Amino acid sequence: MKGISFFEKYLTLWVVLCIGFGIGIGALLGDDIKIIADWEYAHVNIPVAILVWMMVFPMMVQIDFGSLKNVRKNLKGLGLTVIVNWLIKPFTMAFFAWIFFDNIFAAWISPELADEYIAGAILLGAAPCTAMVFVWSYLSKGDANYTLVQVSVNDLILLVAFVPIVQLLLGITDFQIPYDVLVTSVIAFVVIPLAAGFLVNKWLISARGLEWFNAQFLPKLKPLSITALLSTLVLLFAFQGDQILNAPFFILLIAIPLTLQTYFIFFLSWFAGRFLKLPYQICAPAAMIGASNFFELAVAVAIALFGLNSGAALVTVVGVLIEVPIMLSLVKIAKKWSYR
Repeated sequence: MKGISFFEKYLTLWVVLCIGFGIGIGALLGDDIKIIADWEYAHVNIPVAILVWMMVFPMMVQIDFGSLKNVRKNLKGLGLTVIVNWLIKPFTMAFFAWIFFDNIFAAWISPELADEYIAGAILLGAAPCTAMVFVWSYLSKGDANYTLVQVSVNDLILLVAFVPIVQLLLGITDFQIPYDVLVTSVIAFVVIPLAAGFLVNKWLISARGLEWFNAQFLPKLKPLSITALLSTLVLLFAFQGDQILNAPFFILLIAIPLTLQTYFIFFLSWFAGRFLKLPYQICAPAAMIGASNFFELAVAVAIALFGLNSGAALVTVVGVLIEVPIMLSLVKIAKKWSYR
């Protein structure tokens, strides 16, 4: 498909291969690989932190906060995005997770594991997409300028809203959350790469020009994010190997509520946009950003809070597994339903 790179197009395949590779490494090395889990500073695993920075930086370096001056042109669409992302999506994700993991799937999932799965789902729901939405917006022929404003505003809200929303919803699941760990994770995986991306963006554009930045620098940087993501998955599944081999059925159970949540949020945003009489070029990306997730942040925080070998971390990785094929299907739906 035009507009999406080879690695992004087949991301689900690479994820599956990394799952198998990670499980194989875990089986081969046994307990020796767990030494990596102890490489921590301030509750943040150092190898994972490095990989997450590599994932997030190529996204953050594209953000142009100067685009916020155009926010007044798309207030209705931006308002829809903010309401869905921060006042609806985290809570519907928690609801879907509770319904399925605590009730429908109670015969197969223990209460303790259900709590971890709910926590992972909440982390996904509280982290709306900040980068891949550019791809989905382009493929669905959305307005590029609006998408840039949308992502910029979303990142600013993320800095202040992610922590209290996660704290609130995880508290509902009876977890005792170390607030400092959550704040440390957000600083490490959002604030630092965002600041670095902003400074590098300004420096390179000033030194080499915007055309060189877009045509030369960004295309070379993009594979770094995917490579880091896949490397993180290999490390993660090296610790999850036993659980997956013993109970692959759990992967399917996790995927069901996550899939339903994604389609629910898309259709909610889409029909709300139609009700508000938004132009298609605004409505499509508004629906896409709510449906997709900032899974790099969700994976990182799940690992920092609950550990590599946790049900919460597994849920966030399953979110990566299912996101690309689902979002591609939503792109097709949006284009099929496009209107003047």
